[in-house]
Amino acid sequence: MLEGIQAEAKGRFEVEYAEAVRITEQRIWAQDEVKLVDPAVNARLIAEAVEAAKRADVVVMVLGDNEQTSREAWGDDHLGDRASLGLVGQQEDLARAIFDLGKPTVVVLLNGRPLAVTLLAERADALVEGWYLGQETGHGVADVLFGRANPGGKLPVTIARNVGQIPLFYNAKPTARRGYLIDDSTPLYPFGFGLSYTTFEIGAPRVAKAVVGAGETVRIEVDVANTGARAGDEVVQLYLRDEAASVTRPLMELKRFRRVTLALGARTTVAFELTPADLAVWNLEMKRVVEPGVFTVMAGANSAEVKSAQFTVA
Repeated sequence: MLEGIQAEAKGRFEVEYAEAVRITEQRIWAQDEVKLVDPAVNARLIAEAVEAAKRADVVVMVLGDNEQTSREAWGDDHLGDRASLGLVGQQEDLARAIFDLGKPTVVVLLNGRPLAVTLLAERADALVEGWYLGQETGHGVADVLFGRANPGGKLPVTIARNVGQIPLFYNAKPTARRGYLIDDSTPLYPFGFGLSYTTFEIGAPRVAKAVVGAGETVRIEVDVANTGARAGDEVVQLYLRDEAASVTRPLMELKRFRRVTLALGARTTVAFELTPADLAVWNLEMKRVVEPGVFTVMAGANSAEVKSAQFTVA
């Protein structure tokens, strides 16, 4: 009986495997051509959306990408990259038409890659970055929009203002970013950024010892207070910079982070410890060493808004 079951399972596996091979060979995904909707059709749909929005007190506008317009490009006959980081098609036309109504407007972004959404950042009353959400999208978004849940997420990437800023990342080398003429070189949203329905104040880091040995651990404390109108989460982020090393070092590197939940008006102190491994570099002899010198430690709610202190490795 066991042999019969094994034979049946093997036969079923072979059939399913053969079908998978057939589909792969046909490269159906590669034939998945992306065709934008006729602009005339979009113009009619935008007009209909505007008329509907006129009757609303608050507008929730869902924009972004799907798997067709945000995907890997792995072959000549399977295009996936785009020349722009903006919204695909006429989504910005829709957004402008809705914004021009003067209604309170919340934008929910569903996308598979960071988008340069300067228009939305300037004109939307709130912007929710959803990436690709799952089967509980409706419940999750509703909980956030109606205030039943207080969001506390932080960006794990840097979001650019336009494609000309690429590559853009927080831990660049000191001379890596010089910017462009008549443009802002800063990101639209920095690494680690994220808002909630409350506000927090993060104090300057306090270093336990001003001078430490190369093999010692460095203790750092950071005060954080909920200064807003309700309880919420904050992510205290700790960054480090080696001010002078034998090899070039980034402007800042994220070394530690801690999520804290604070009631209205509450405050706490978050403690971090940096080990010698956190301070070490690969030197010119390709050895992992801790070099003497000054280190700057920075704390904040994201990589662009930090307060700093220094200590010296003797």
